[in-house]
Amino acid sequence: MYNFTVSDMTCGHCASTIEKAVKSTDPDASVTIDIPARKVQVQTARPAEDIADAIKLAGYSGTLAA
Repeated sequence: MYNFTVSDMTCGHCASTIEKAVKSTDPDASVTIDIPARKVQVQTARPAEDIADAIKLAGYSGTLAA
């Protein structure tokens, strides 16, 4: 499971766009989004870099949290 901080995610539209981007990379991924905390949690078999790239290609600054 990966936890990303997406500091520029501010609304439901942002969250929907990010979820679609992650699911385009891994349709079986489980995505949990906390908009107020600006956190995205992804359960996937794909490498973290693939998920981070998908978030960035969607136009957001996803940073893998420690």
